[in-house]
Amino acid sequence: MSQKPSEPSEEARERAERWRAWMIAAQQGDAAAYQQLLDGLLPFVRGIARGRLGGDAAAADDVAQEVLLSIHTARHTYRSERPLLPWVRAIVRNAVIDFARKRTRKREVGIEAAEHAAGPERDPLAGRISPGIQRALAQLPDAQRRAVVLLKVEGLSVAEAAEREGATPGAIKLRAHRGYRALRDLLGRESW
Repeated sequence: MSQKPSEPSEEARERAERWRAWMIAAQQGDAAAYQQLLDGLLPFVRGIARGRLGGDAAAADDVAQEVLLSIHTARHTYRSERPLLPWVRAIVRNAVIDFARKRTRKREVGIEAAEHAAGPERDPLAGRISPGIQRALAQLPDAQRRAVVLLKVEGLSVAEAAEREGATPGAIKLRAHRGYRALRDLLGRESW
């Protein structure tokens, strides 16, 4: 018997049931099951987010981290008699919508700031860090570069940087960590 295109495969149904069982076990305090659930969900969530964000891998990673944090904080609200994946998909959908709204607001604010910028000094890093580090920073993805600059150059707290970026503190920490690691590689593990 052939399968309808909209029906999930047997493998997909088994995976969904396994994830549901892990969520139920996690709700009962099983840390290993919870870790297996998060490890299994991450590529699934990232794939959905990437599809909804036009293939933007960096944005999908940011959204996936937000989704895992949301799942963590809301896992007690999951009702075990229901399928897990519709609940997860709703969280992903909401996270993508929130991400898109924040990105739009940042663009609007950025345009306004650029229109109102005055003075000859347009590079906020000029004179504050070495040219070598400036070149390395320029090679980082925008989100990582902004996190590193806000935390290390401007000296903001994680909470302040998160507020300025319209992100969670966890997302800022993750972006900064990835940025630091990339900078170490770019700079040949020199002290900066």
